[in-house]
Amino acid sequence: MSANGYEIPLHRSLTEPILMAGAPRTAAIAIGTLAAAVGLGLQLWIPGLVLWVVGHSAAVLMARSDPDFMAVASRSTRHKEHLTC
Repeated sequence: MSANGYEIPLHRSLTEPILMAGAPRTAAIAIGTLAAAVGLGLQLWIPGLVLWVVGHSAAVLMARSDPDFMAVASRSTRHKEHLTC
């Protein structure tokens, strides 16, 4: 239902969330940075790898139900007093 000559193509990349290996980009970067700090900075290799695998897997599982869960979680922490009973 558009007028002639007023059609705008909508590219798929503008509507889909940005995911890195199935997890939202912000979550993947945060989890990777934290795991790298533990693994490289504190020289705790095994706990760093475990933290990365568990954190990234949890982010992938949450992204399957809602790809924007990071934005929703940050908004819910700011408005916590409005969401309580």
